[in-house]
Amino acid sequence: MTPRMTDHMKRAEAGFKPLFAVEAAIRASTLEPKLLHLVKLRASQINACAYCIQMHVAEALKDGEKPLRLHMLDAWREASLYDARERAALAWTEALTRVADTGAPDEDWALVEAAFTEDERAYLSLAIGAINLWNRVQVGFRAAHGTTLPAVQAHAA
Repeated sequence: MTPRMTDHMKRAEAGFKPLFAVEAAIRASTLEPKLLHLVKLRASQINACAYCIQMHVAEALKDGEKPLRLHMLDAWREASLYDARERAALAWTEALTRVADTGAPDEDWALVEAAFTEDERAYLSLAIGAINLWNRVQVGFRAAHGTTLPAVQAHAA
């Protein structure tokens, strides 16, 4: 892949600064970093954003996420590695990422209501919207992804 632009964040700095502020607000919320990594990675998988997939896998590993949970994320519905809160977040991530096809179903929202506080629901939806925007920008500009990951302990599952 040949990048279409490499300086888009600098050229549209006034537009990107608020996006970084949104990310800071999401990180400051009560949503767990591990959950946010799963959400960002799952949306990035759906959107085939290589830049974001590499970045979010690297960040998740640095934060202590288990490699197997990252490897199995595409099959989270069939995997036993995710708790009810994570499953609700992942279902909502898929619903909002594919909103033109799903219409954000009431069944998925009910799972979110059962697992998250009202504030967390707002931040979760904001996080999903934000990663979808980042994916579209990075895919559109064919942003070059990283080629390394942090080292993890061999015995980590």
